[in-house]
Amino acid sequence: MTEMVYGTAPVAGGEPVLPKWWRTIDRWTLSAVLLLFSIGILLGLAASVPLAEKNGLPPFHYVQRQAFFGGLALVVMFITSMMGPQLVRRLAVLGFLAALIALLGLPFFGTDFGKGAVRWYSLGFASFQPSEFLKPGFVVVAAWLMAAAQQLGGPPGRLWSFILCTFIVLTLAFQPDFGQAALILFGWGVMWFVGGAPLFLIIGLAGVVVLGGLTAYNASEHFARRIDGFLSPDVDPRTQLGYATNAIQEGGFFGVGVGEGQVKWSLPDAHTDFIIAVAAEEYGLILVLLIVGLYATVVIRSLLRLARERDPFIRLAGTGLACVFGVQAMINMGVAVRLLPAKGMTLPFVSYGGSSLIAGGIAVGMLLALTRSRPQGEINDILRGRAR
Repeated sequence: MTEMVYGTAPVAGGEPVLPKWWRTIDRWTLSAVLLLFSIGILLGLAASVPLAEKNGLPPFHYVQRQAFFGGLALVVMFITSMMGPQLVRRLAVLGFLAALIALLGLPFFGTDFGKGAVRWYSLGFASFQPSEFLKPGFVVVAAWLMAAAQQLGGPPGRLWSFILCTFIVLTLAFQPDFGQAALILFGWGVMWFVGGAPLFLIIGLAGVVVLGGLTAYNASEHFARRIDGFLSPDVDPRTQLGYATNAIQEGGFFGVGVGEGQVKWSLPDAHTDFIIAVAAEEYGLILVLLIVGLYATVVIRSLLRLARERDPFIRLAGTGLACVFGVQAMINMGVAVRLLPAKGMTLPFVSYGGSSLIAGGIAVGMLLALTRSRPQGEINDILRGRAR
């Protein structure tokens, strides 16, 4: 009757997508990622010019490609970060299945580009590395399985995730791609620990990893050569590690000056795996510490926000994504300063590489989506309520 007299009451519209996204997003993490991408372009201007000259290409060919793929990665990151947790999970499952099928097809249709490991598909204008896209998808799928196992009458999600992780790690090890295999295993182990795995199982898993490393050392000449080179007290100055070590020493605190570095003319992977050596030589320790601080900001900010999250799936998936992101950066920089054995692993958002940039955009977009502020009681409030 009221509506007949006064008309239909207007329905208040929801908050627009962009203002809501900006209000709930972790702006510190977002700013850190944008700064990392900007630093990557800056370093690419120095590191990729010698390679372009060597291949008879325009001087800034690789920089332009990095800007293109990086811009695409940022678009993907922004779009993914606007999604809700359920949509993130659904798309991650589809992406994981597609990447897994592509990974299994590498022995038949892939190429090694002369590097001894079949990890890529050659598309003519670009290459595609399935393992880069497999990582974020696997983390979310494994978190979903582990979270489902915590529900009453839920499936044996931890066991299923372990079987899936083992299958993927073995598949990557046979390429061989021990770096990506280690990242997958690490991400799963972190989520398993956060999900409440008993300590003795964690110790048992560590023992299995050590046993697997010994087996790989005895069975793979490629793996053994890298371990022997890492353990050797002397560094051959004509190797990539030798060039990188010398460049870092030459850079000192303030660097030798913009464009004055020499390592980029000697290292074939100066624009990818050893980009941090270029940064250390030309800009010194100051820029390296800034890069380390930006990665630490992304990981620590994300973990602090996830610690207040009460949804087990969001907490597990976000923790896995943040830790894999941070450990990949740590491995890349650790190799350059000879703290870790040599691994073909890019520095997220800084190194050149289309697959790495776009997959990184997807992973960080998922992380930003999962760490957005949501109207919920914090987990501490729930625990205090149960105590009362």
